[in-house]
Amino acid sequence: MKATATAAKTSTAKKSAPADKKPRKTRARTPSDAGADGQNPFRALMRRSRAPEPATLVIFGVTGDLAKRKLLPAVFGLWQDGLLGSAFNIVGVGRQDMTDEAFKDFAIEALKSSKETDAIQPGNLEKFRELLYYEFGDFAGDDVYDLVGKELDRAEEAHGGRKNALFYLSTPPSLFEPISNGLGRLGLADESEGWRRIVIEKPFGHDLGSARALNDAIHKVWDESQVYRIDHYLGKETVQNLMAIRFGNAIFEPIWNRGYVDHVQITASEDLGLEGRAGYYEEAGVVRDMLQNHLMQLFALTAMEAPAAFDADAIRDEKTKVLRAVKPIPKSRVKEVAVRGQYGPGTMYGDKVTGYREEPNVRVGSATPTYVAVKLEVDNWRWQGVPFFLRTGKRLPKKVTEIAVVFKRPPLGIFPGGLERNVLAFRIQPDEGVSLKFSSKMPGQEMVLREVVMDFRYDAFGAQLESPYSRLILDALLGDATLFPREDEVDHAWQIVSGILEMWDTKPGQADHAPEFPNYTSGTWGPEAADQLIGPDRRWRRL
Repeated sequence: MKATATAAKTSTAKKSAPADKKPRKTRARTPSDAGADGQNPFRALMRRSRAPEPATLVIFGVTGDLAKRKLLPAVFGLWQDGLLGSAFNIVGVGRQDMTDEAFKDFAIEALKSSKETDAIQPGNLEKFRELLYYEFGDFAGDDVYDLVGKELDRAEEAHGGRKNALFYLSTPPSLFEPISNGLGRLGLADESEGWRRIVIEKPFGHDLGSARALNDAIHKVWDESQVYRIDHYLGKETVQNLMAIRFGNAIFEPIWNRGYVDHVQITASEDLGLEGRAGYYEEAGVVRDMLQNHLMQLFALTAMEAPAAFDADAIRDEKTKVLRAVKPIPKSRVKEVAVRGQYGPGTMYGDKVTGYREEPNVRVGSATPTYVAVKLEVDNWRWQGVPFFLRTGKRLPKKVTEIAVVFKRPPLGIFPGGLERNVLAFRIQPDEGVSLKFSSKMPGQEMVLREVVMDFRYDAFGAQLESPYSRLILDALLGDATLFPREDEVDHAWQIVSGILEMWDTKPGQADHAPEFPNYTSGTWGPEAADQLIGPDRRWRRL
């Protein structure tokens, strides 16, 4: 039996939105508003007071899926909430030949159809439309960058200010270097007339060598302080709350070490399959798609030491130290500390689904893994002997991302029936929040203990959580790089997974080339070998 105690109940429920409108995000409150209107007191202090300087956002690959589903809605939300000011405009750049008017129609339609778009206030689509411009061309040539430069000139005249520009590369990775070089050739990285920054989407490199080569190429044009490598997981509230919970409460930090923590589990499970992305996924696989970036960032945030200050350099320094302290995984140790899998046919939510090898455009007999579980060991004073288990996969029973800190059992078992381990779990998606599982006496004559859970959910604040992209785009406009991985972080993350990739990327005829795939059924929690990886006296959490 499991009891649940809600830690943050409020006396006033969130107002219901009209049936035909989405609930509006709540932001603008001042400390003096706390509880004054009888509304949820947790909403106080939620004002976003930061405002960037006048700037132009240039999105390369603006007609792509990411820009349509995430970036344009995120920017619209920021603008509608008054966080971008009046001196702001967007230049979309793409390889589709279309006019400004056609692009405006494209963008407005994307906002209307997006699930990410906040409640649209009357007249705002028409006003936002006036901020949009479009340029098309070949990213390998100079013409398109010349046109972008003229757009910055036009923005300067309109703004009456400097030529501040944020370049967002929402393109395939193969275009990162050509676009960076093109901007450099036309002098668009030069900051003599205003700040210039570049946002680069994942994946940053295909392996350690290509990541280093890309960094070298980028730095021929840009200083590291101008480069923002985006990982949208870091824009999620619960990821940031991980630092808040740990370093803002005296009850957690003293037990955040090898003396009290048995192990840590970090899970990012997806219920979807390939969804038509065979071209990308056949090359990337689960290690490059999820482990090297998302899970490594969650791991580093969980294991890092307290930063000297809450700023970009201090936090990224500590994350990098953790990644450097991870015991290397040479090819000879891969079988010992890593498990791979590929989903076969099965059932998802009552419907039959095909296996990975039957997905459209997947190679016959493909050895691309869709599941990985890995055991990391941190060779430092705090974590010596505490394993970190990271797992991620496709076609697992549900979509959920969680960091679970599992504590050791009490040293003396004085109660009958034994005791379970306490668990502090951070739910990153869905239902963002934090829970603490502990043992409590059952009512009655007997001393019988059962697990209970204290549960905090972010909806206690009565506000819709903003898109991670909104947070990260605003941070980039403000020049706040705290939530963007630095060059050395990316390098060390690649170093950790390099041995795994080298072992699993073997060619036909080489040892271990042909894994026995598929080795897990769609709708299950992965291959049996993953249960053996976590050890006989531990088990994966049931999510």
